[in-house]
Amino acid sequence: MAEGERTRTRERDPGAMTPYDIFIRSRLEFLERQNTGQVVVRLEDREYYNTKQGKLLYYINGEIHKNTPLQDWRVFTHSLISHSGKHRHQGGLVIYVIEGTGYSVVDGERVDWEAGDLLLLPIKKGGVEHQHFNSVPGSECHWIAFSYMPFFDYNASEFTQTELSPMYKG
Repeated sequence: MAEGERTRTRERDPGAMTPYDIFIRSRLEFLERQNTGQVVVRLEDREYYNTKQGKLLYYINGEIHKNTPLQDWRVFTHSLISHSGKHRHQGGLVIYVIEGTGYSVVDGERVDWEAGDLLLLPIKKGGVEHQHFNSVPGSECHWIAFSYMPFFDYNASEFTQTELSPMYKG
């Protein structure tokens, strides 16, 4: 009877990453971004996207910009030509109006704003449905929004699009 030789591996292939290795690597990448990441984000380094919500430009978005510190923030500007799409989420968003005049409909109530104003979307169980309008369609109207994503995660915030922006061509 021929004797077979068996080998037994007790440890993983040294080239394979364990979950612990992946965690350590992510912490090192985080520290590297904090030490050397892009500190000034310039408008000309970003591009506008026509989205279901409207014409947006993301200054900070961890899904698409991997080289900035503060990966937990989403900072974006909205160029309102006529009006945005309508959507719902748990609120907690800060919007600063840079240019123009307009209004937002927040849970069915109209709220007027102009350049220099700060909008605070309330935090509500079940979410806040809202839509934004340029009072003088075709004129310049821009605002910038700031959202801290761990807050959205903590509150299990959902994003539900209820009406598309007229800019969106899908």
